[in-house]
Amino acid sequence: MEPIEGASNGRHEDRPTKIAGWPRMSRRQFLRQAGAAAAGALLSGCAPLQPQPSPPGEEEVRLVYQDWRTEWFPPMAQQMLEQFHETHPHIRVFYTPDPEDFEAKVLADMEAGTAADVFQACCSFFPILAQKGYTLDLRPYVEADLDQATIDDWDPAQYRSLFTKDGRQYGLPKYHGALALYYNLDLFAEYGTDYPDAEWDHDDYRAAMTRLTQDRDDDGKTDLWGSMLDISWDRIQMHVNGWGGHFVDPDDPTQCRMCEPEAMAAMEWIQARMWDDRVMATPLDARNTSTRQAFITKRVAMVEDGSWALKDILAGADFRVGVVPFPAGPVRRVTLATTDGFGIYAGSRHSDAAWELLKFLTSREYGRAMARASFLQPARASLVNEWIGFVRAEFPGKIAERDIAAFADGHIKGYSVTAEVFANMAEARRITYLAWDQIFGLGQAPVEQMEAACQRIQEAQT
Repeated sequence: MEPIEGASNGRHEDRPTKIAGWPRMSRRQFLRQAGAAAAGALLSGCAPLQPQPSPPGEEEVRLVYQDWRTEWFPPMAQQMLEQFHETHPHIRVFYTPDPEDFEAKVLADMEAGTAADVFQACCSFFPILAQKGYTLDLRPYVEADLDQATIDDWDPAQYRSLFTKDGRQYGLPKYHGALALYYNLDLFAEYGTDYPDAEWDHDDYRAAMTRLTQDRDDDGKTDLWGSMLDISWDRIQMHVNGWGGHFVDPDDPTQCRMCEPEAMAAMEWIQARMWDDRVMATPLDARNTSTRQAFITKRVAMVEDGSWALKDILAGADFRVGVVPFPAGPVRRVTLATTDGFGIYAGSRHSDAAWELLKFLTSREYGRAMARASFLQPARASLVNEWIGFVRAEFPGKIAERDIAAFADGHIKGYSVTAEVFANMAEARRITYLAWDQIFGLGQAPVEQMEAACQRIQEAQT
């Protein structure tokens, strides 16, 4: 994913699948029938979400909630929904996992009117749903029902990112995915390289990459690279921001700035590390594995990855793990705050009930449950210390408290950035990724190719 772009790391499809004790049926069948009068028949006798009587005179409302299908998530969600049902006996929530081809199928469901009432999305895809008019404007609900203390508990950069340019609010934060620099302490010690610290800039970063890139088995081929990053929208953008540049004009979402000197210099720096110095692993070098897996298997000594990867890395690594704030760019220090959030489908017939569910999903209790289950960094700053405690309790001595806190540095100190969004984001992403495949993925085109790409993006905005 861009940090979990679509956030779906499991099996989703329209062919029959069994979900938490429910009988086999296609996902589309489930979405169509969950809100129907016969929806209660979908539940088996042992399912955890048995309907309860509604209060006298109040009709039961049925909602579909779609979210991640990673192995740990459905059991946690079902358990938490039991708590929601206890306090909202007139609302029945049916959880369904994200489809496997997440973006295409979510768009198709929304266009067909069969989308879930409440859903998750993130990164550069979430605003596309809003631009197409598929998300409910949450402003009236927020203004009527959320206090300022709750809003202030979220990272301002992340919260502001969930608005369209004309002020419609299409989401609330799900969790705070923050990027930092992981490093293998054992490899740093083996090659006599000073550990990274919070003062590192990109020159320090490059020097360490160079020193740590090695042919470890003396066969004449590199098998350890200094670092690695995902070639994705906000990961590249973060470097561009550090150089003082932008993808999108902050004052005009129709204006492309990808080919301006600052943006080009940042992208040239990345391409040079991959294809000139060969000290930053390409996807081909990593055999098309994820960044975290390349780090765990010691193909890279450092990796640009997020707090969302923390549990997998700590569970899989057989070495000491360190984490530091992301190295400063030539102009400023930035780090990524992913825009993972919850939204309500504009076509939902039960928007008031969906808002009650959305408040629950963004509550401290739900954030705490995600943090405990898979170390997801809470969206709420007030939960950060608890989150650190969960990590330390499960992996005592494997990572220092100060290292875990590095993920919250941008949130606490106010230098987080979020994905920059064009007015026509769908076409901008399509054009950009085609160019990046050649520039970064294959190393077959110069960064100057972004000049033509930027022109096509510009034309697509009108």
